[in-house]
Amino acid sequence: MSELIQYKCPGCGGSVTFDSGLQKMKCPYCDAEFEIDSLREYDEVLSQDSGDDMTWDTSAGGEWNDNETEGMKVYVCSSCGGEIVCDDTVSAAVCPYCDSPVVMKGNFAGDLRPDLVIPFKYDKKAAINAYENHIRGKKLLPKQFRDKNHIDEIKGLYVPFWLFDADVNANVRYKATTVRMWQDGSNQYTATNCYSVIRGGTVSFANVPVDGSSLMPDELMQSIEPFDISEAVDFNTAYLSGYLADRYDVTADDSVEIANGRIKTSTENSFMNTVSGYQTVIPESSSISLSNGKARYALYPVWILNTTYEGNRYTFAMNGQTGRMVGDLPMDRKAYRRTFATFFAIGTAVAFAAATILSIL
Repeated sequence: MSELIQYKCPGCGGSVTFDSGLQKMKCPYCDAEFEIDSLREYDEVLSQDSGDDMTWDTSAGGEWNDNETEGMKVYVCSSCGGEIVCDDTVSAAVCPYCDSPVVMKGNFAGDLRPDLVIPFKYDKKAAINAYENHIRGKKLLPKQFRDKNHIDEIKGLYVPFWLFDADVNANVRYKATTVRMWQDGSNQYTATNCYSVIRGGTVSFANVPVDGSSLMPDELMQSIEPFDISEAVDFNTAYLSGYLADRYDVTADDSVEIANGRIKTSTENSFMNTVSGYQTVIPESSSISLSNGKARYALYPVWILNTTYEGNRYTFAMNGQTGRMVGDLPMDRKAYRRTFATFFAIGTAVAFAAATILSIL
């Protein structure tokens, strides 16, 4: 059976044909020209592409020791359904996520035991000070929010995380271009050269974090990163005393896709940093193969602060290890319009002055 061989243009993806006049392959869509040998080599490179092999050992966490969970309780939120774990020293009356009442569900049992925990280094007073510093000096913040707003609830919460370690063997192909422009009389010309740049090697990843709680907004947790994993210690229930712990509802297996995406993107970007001398560099194909892929279960310390202003709820989070505070704030629209009008007036005046000077010259 005969086989139809079709070559694709590396520039636009269109089918290229042989131009007898040029004695080259030419793309009828973008007018790119290729030597036959170069196009054949490029086709051989494409045939070597393979898929990713990203499998993990997700047996994170361990079994609880005898009597280790004695005195630990589980509470469930009547509104958002979130479950939190704490010991007898905590009076858990309000959900740290939505401020709704929580009710006692029963004694804690069944979940995996964390491998690691990063203990709190900042207390409640430090979290309040960080919040006050966060809103101080914000010119577009409504004055009533600054003067009359109060913290509805503040809770120290251990957030569950899955940490992924792996060695990566990768081959990445990039589409790179150089552009040269010149003018001949009244005619302008542009020549774009396309290149296939290949990089390969090994990269080791350690402690790639994926949030194990669906109730904790990912963007909020990412904003207070990073956490210093070097200060993590082996888990002990004593660290939970006086704090809440979110009960994970996203398993390590369900977190693999996010971990793979972060590792794949980081690998492609890392290899891309070794490619220079081109106007554009775009990842075109990558083959990622994992080895020694292992997940661990850890708890990260976070202070959650909730406030209410004009019927709207605002949530702030502070990294309980580093003290970094983040959170959205309301905006005084009148102040914003005044500020915009002032800058617009200044810009107009500068533009007018520049035009006057030019007309004088």
